[in-house]
Amino acid sequence: MAEAFFATLECELPDRRRVRSQAEARMAVSHFIEGFYNPARRHSALGYLSPIECEARGDLNTELGNADSF
Repeated sequence: MAEAFFATLECELPDRRRVRSQAEARMAVSHFIEGFYNPARRHSALGYLSPIECEARGDLNTELGNADSF
């Protein structure tokens, strides 16, 4: 699982440039995860749809079950 994430990170991270600090690298990775990876990757719990696709179909709560039950 981690290998797939890092392979995607290496291929898809838009700014393939040197970062000047560890903080800048953290920001770049954070923006990638929150802006692309989490919303776009397919989830087995969602019938292998991305959260964006599932929300567009209008069945995110149906697929995940009642979110209030946690």
